[in-house]
Amino acid sequence: MEQQITLRPAQVELAEEAAEYYRRNRLFLAPFEPPRPEEFFTPEHQRTILEQEVRAWEAKTGYRFYLSLPEEPERIIGIIGLNNIVWGAFRSAFLGYKLDGACQGRGYMTQAVDQVTRFAFQEAGLHRIEANVMPRNKASLRVLEKNGYQAEGLARHYLNIGGVWEDHIHMVKLNYAMHGPGDTALLP
Repeated sequence: MEQQITLRPAQVELAEEAAEYYRRNRLFLAPFEPPRPEEFFTPEHQRTILEQEVRAWEAKTGYRFYLSLPEEPERIIGIIGLNNIVWGAFRSAFLGYKLDGACQGRGYMTQAVDQVTRFAFQEAGLHRIEANVMPRNKASLRVLEKNGYQAEGLARHYLNIGGVWEDHIHMVKLNYAMHGPGDTALLP
């Protein structure tokens, strides 16, 4: 598949673009995210978030990327990140992502998940990526399935979304390249 998106690592200079992304998608994202205070949608608040994301990148505790299209490099159409990275024997992270409502169904997030998964396994050196998705979010589940993530179970009342403790399907992908010859029985 031809490359259709660009991923930019978090940087403070993206604050205005990030605020515009969230303002543009406020209603679309509301059913999938916790309630946001009004200040969240300002460049100042996004700058604070981006500063935290840059620090997380430097500390190797999280990697956040902002998606854009090559023909509109200044317009953010999505966000994807590896969050809450735990090193040591675990070498794991949580994958989170969101896409502009006007850009759904074009394969952009499938490409982004592929790119970030490759980054996680080949560059960052992670072994396990976990993603949790509400069962009603069929499009998101399909993105993960197309990228080789497998369901490990249902997490009951996992996250509070819009004031409701929502169940989530726990999806996982392992970096089998890290397994030694004795681990071949674990291959899918």
